[in-house]
Amino acid sequence: MPDSNSSETKGIAIGIIGPEELVEKINHSLKGFPSFDAVSRVYLQEAEAPELAKELVEQEQIEVLLFSGPVPYRMAVENVNFRIPVHFVPLTGAGLFRAMFRMEKRHGLSDMSIDTLTKSVVERAYKELEETPGKLEFSNGIEYIGMDALVDYHEALWRNGQVQGVMTGVGSVALALSEKGVPTEWMQPIEQDIVVSLERALLSTETRRSKESQIVVGFIHVDDFERIANKRSSEHEVQRLKLDIHRMLLGYVESLDGHLTHLGGNEYLFITTRGIFERETHGYKSIPLARIAEKYYGLSLSIGIGFGRSANEAGTHARLALRNSKETGGDICFIVREDKSVIGPLEMTHPHEYDLSLIDASLLKRAEEAGLTSGYMSKLVAHVTRFGKIDYTAQDLASVLGVTVRSTHRFLLAWLDSGLIEIIGEEKGKSKGRPKQIYRLSFLNELVR
Repeated sequence: MPDSNSSETKGIAIGIIGPEELVEKINHSLKGFPSFDAVSRVYLQEAEAPELAKELVEQEQIEVLLFSGPVPYRMAVENVNFRIPVHFVPLTGAGLFRAMFRMEKRHGLSDMSIDTLTKSVVERAYKELEETPGKLEFSNGIEYIGMDALVDYHEALWRNGQVQGVMTGVGSVALALSEKGVPTEWMQPIEQDIVVSLERALLSTETRRSKESQIVVGFIHVDDFERIANKRSSEHEVQRLKLDIHRMLLGYVESLDGHLTHLGGNEYLFITTRGIFERETHGYKSIPLARIAEKYYGLSLSIGIGFGRSANEAGTHARLALRNSKETGGDICFIVREDKSVIGPLEMTHPHEYDLSLIDASLLKRAEEAGLTSGYMSKLVAHVTRFGKIDYTAQDLASVLGVTVRSTHRFLLAWLDSGLIEIIGEEKGKSKGRPKQIYRLSFLNELVR
C-alpha cells in the first residue's frame, strides 16, 4: 500500500500510523469524515512507529496523530515529544468477540493466552456472552517491553501445553506466531471503535475548535412547487401548504439554533454555526428535513450549504451548492467548502441511499477541463454512490447525465484523453448492430470500495 505523502491538504491533516490492514480500515472509515485529509504511514513492526511518527510531525505539518492501537501509541509517546494531540484506536470487547468467534470456528479451542486486553475486559466479555471461559493466561504488559519478548511468552505457554492458542492485539506477533505453527487470532478493532477514535481526534484539533462557531449559510429550494400547488382545490389550500412548509422549515432551523428567512417564491435561506450543523447532520452525512418534507407533504427539496471564511463567502458557496443540486435534478443536497471542494450528495429522502463522498477541488478542475462540469459530476456521483457501479455504456451515461448519446460520445472522447476513464470491454446487444463499448469511470473508484 503506497503511503500518502501530499502535504497540500485542504482539510484537517491527520496522520495515520499502523500495519497495512488496519491503515486500510481506518482510511475506509475516514470517508465519513470529510473534514480530514489523511497522511498514512505503514509499518511491518511496531518498533518502527516512533520514527514514523517523528517523520510525520516534522515533515507533513499534521494537526493530529492516530495510531492503530495502544502498543505503537505507547512506544511513540515514550520516544517522541509531541506538541499535537495524539490518539490511538482502542481494542475493545467487540474486537475480542470477533477473535473468539474465529478461534472457535477455525480451531475449536478454549484455553487461551491473551495480550493487550486486561483480565477484567475479557472476563466481562465472556459474562456478556453467558459463556464459561477455559483457562486464560494474560501477558500483563509484556507487549510494552518488546515484540520478541511477547512472541516468546505466548510460544512458551503453547509449547508447554498450558494453552491451546493465542489471541493477540499485535499484528506482527500474530504473524510471527502463525509462522511458528501456533494457533493464533489477531484481535482487531471494529469499525465502530475506529469511528469513535476519529471523532475524538477531530474534536481535539485546533482547526476543528476554531471552526465550531464558523457561520454556515444554507439555501433551500422547494422543487416543482407549482405542480403540487395546482393539485390543491382552492387558493386557501395553497396558502395553507405554504404555511405548513414555512412551519416545517422553521422547526428544522430551530433544531440548528439558527435563523430562517423566506426569500420569496420557493426559496429560503438559513444561517447557523458549523459545529451545530456538523452534529445535526452526523458529520455531514444526512439531512432529515428532506425525509419529513417527502413524508408529510410529498415535496422534494434542493439544498445548498456553504462554508466560508466570511459570511459573504459562505453565501456565495451556498448558492453554488444549490446550483449543483438543481442541475442534478433536485431532491439532493451538496456542501461547498472554503476551497470550493464539494461534499455530497448527502442522504435525503431514503436513509442509507447514498454514501458520503468527497469531490476534491483538484479533481473537479481536471474534470471540468475535460468537459465534465460540476453539475454533470454531481449526477455521476449520485448515480455511482446509489448503485455501486462505475462501468457504463454511452447509452447508460446519456441517461444518467440527461443528454443525447451524441453529446455523451463527445464527452467520453475528452474524458479518455484526460485519463479520467478507460474502455474495459464491449457489450453485445440483442440486435446485429455494433457492440457497445463499456467505459469504466476510474476516477470514481473510491466511491464503490
